[in-house]
Amino acid sequence: MNDKIIGILGGMGPEATAECYMKIIRATNASKDQDHFRVIIDSNAKIPDRTEAISGRGENPVPEMVHAAKNLEELDVDVALIPCMTAHYFIDEVQKEVSFPLLNAFLELKKYISDYYPGVSKIGVLATTGTLETGLFEKYLDHLDVIYPSPFSQNDKVMRAIYGENGIKSGNTDGEPLHLLKEASQELLDNGADLIISGCTEIGLVLKPYHLPTPLLDPMEVVANVVVKETVYQKS
Repeated sequence: MNDKIIGILGGMGPEATAECYMKIIRATNASKDQDHFRVIIDSNAKIPDRTEAISGRGENPVPEMVHAAKNLEELDVDVALIPCMTAHYFIDEVQKEVSFPLLNAFLELKKYISDYYPGVSKIGVLATTGTLETGLFEKYLDHLDVIYPSPFSQNDKVMRAIYGENGIKSGNTDGEPLHLLKEASQELLDNGADLIISGCTEIGLVLKPYHLPTPLLDPMEVVANVVVKETVYQKS
């Protein structure tokens, strides 16, 4: 019985938060409403920009993230997700302040690749510059060769696709953002990537597996399936 309560520490960004909830719904084996999990979402869009904070140019997002996490704790969630890969840079600081487990999408991605793609040796990553600067992919996927787009492509294709005037953060999930991300992906494939990681939740709103000739993994898709299928967090 699906009786655990799942939390989403969201707002980073709002559409990615909504998509995370949809991933949980799609991953749940349900034939009626009552078969679904209770999901508590705090979509706190006022959390300061994670990329700006990591680069030293912006406000620390941890206090607002902790505030949202405390809201989830008060509502007795058993486990929670953070639908922002860049925000995982701060996950340990937030985890110290709450009693329920925050699932780490990087750890779940590592397990998934080891289980389903054991022959992969080189992965390409599409993510925000802030996420790349954290070294999180090298930290958690240390058994793999991790490659990124060139500095030009990172700025003029990936970041433009996410933050540009016609980018994903502005609500565009087709057209220019898709074209830019497909170009950046092709560069990674040309440099030997065996699969591509959609390392920013917004990217997964635009770039889909059918757009590429090699596997495209969305870490939030992975973690949504984990939170639905694991029983370790079930209330007794």
